[in-house]
Amino acid sequence: MTNKTTINVTSKNKKEFNNLLLFSLGQFISVFGTSVYTFAIGLYVLKLTGSGLSFATTLGFGLVATIIFNPIAGVMADRFSKKKMVVIMDLLNGLLFIALYFVSLEYGLNLIVIYLSTFLTTVFTTIFSISFETAKPNIVSAKKLMNINSISRIINSLSKIAGPLVGGWVFAYIDIQSFIIINGISFIFSGISEIFIDFKYNYQAKVKEVKAGFIKDIKQGFLYIINRKAIMAICSVLISVNFFISFSVTVPLPYIINNVLKLSSKQFGFIQSALPVGMILGAICVKKVIEKVAYHKLLVFISVLLAVSMVLIAMPLLLLNFKLGIRNYLLYYSIIITVFGIALSLIDIPIIYILQKIIPNEFRGRVLSISISAGKIISPIGLMISGFLLNKLPAYILPLVGGVLLIIINVLILKYSNVENLDVRQKQTPLENIS
Repeated sequence: MTNKTTINVTSKNKKEFNNLLLFSLGQFISVFGTSVYTFAIGLYVLKLTGSGLSFATTLGFGLVATIIFNPIAGVMADRFSKKKMVVIMDLLNGLLFIALYFVSLEYGLNLIVIYLSTFLTTVFTTIFSISFETAKPNIVSAKKLMNINSISRIINSLSKIAGPLVGGWVFAYIDIQSFIIINGISFIFSGISEIFIDFKYNYQAKVKEVKAGFIKDIKQGFLYIINRKAIMAICSVLISVNFFISFSVTVPLPYIINNVLKLSSKQFGFIQSALPVGMILGAICVKKVIEKVAYHKLLVFISVLLAVSMVLIAMPLLLLNFKLGIRNYLLYYSIIITVFGIALSLIDIPIIYILQKIIPNEFRGRVLSISISAGKIISPIGLMISGFLLNKLPAYILPLVGGVLLIIINVLILKYSNVENLDVRQKQTPLENIS
């Protein structure tokens, strides 16, 4: 009896390991492949047209597709088999790139074809990502759920670092058509490998919900969030962080670095690369941190840390009489941005983990996609407001004001909610605690 139990446990652990391995491979190919293609094809457009606007439009098509299709992807993930959605989207991406290869051989690559392919590959990748995100609790055990979220964060962060680098290398040294066909074959391979993931490894069947239509399904997702104070609170914190990073960091930082402190574009690029490095460090240590600290306390601490970091961005401008020198500025801002990356991982990964655990399978896609969409939509608003104010106010004002407002808003959100009931250290968070 003991031997049989041991064999069953070993077999189950092996299946879970295979799930983790195939998940990592599939997500890497999809996210990294899309990142490299979008950047490389953007450079191709820049060379083709000589227009910075056309380059920005190519990147913009990807952002628009993500914002529009995130909620739709959530409904699809809840309605249909998550396994089929993941496999089909990767295969569609593969077929898209293979078709694009043959079109380019026959007719060449023109702007319309490039814009359309960028839009479609982002749509397929968005649906793929949401479906995989909502399936995570079903493909690993509860104790490995944090691990798979950390792996996902590391893959996304590496794609942010390496995607533009490899995209630039591909553009410089490899024929764009050769890269397109290689990317297409990679997606096909990824889709086939995902067939072997057990999407019911940790699946508990639920009573099937009557579907009322896409719009009503999305509305139900909104109502699910609004009617649960704790979920509404952590989503609000996520939105707040996204807004103030766009407002206080994304726009003012390049201006401060390049225009005020007179560092070079290359040095600014080095500072920027510290963000995904910090995210990877945060993803590596997040599990140990949340095992020791209650998550509502961690949210307060991280909010204070982000606010202080924003204020520190402005400090060299307040002390211009005490010039630090280029190397010291480089080190100073690299450390700050690394801290930002660590803090973002310590906020994002546990929030996704909590939502995955407490939201029923039949609602998970809609709630996660709406939460992600809200964060993506609020960021451009922060960018526009910051860009407008930067022409009216001294650059140091925006990080100072943003830091102060971030800590005030997040503390108020957390004070008047019951987020303390969502302790990540618990084996299972009871659903009644989130109402």
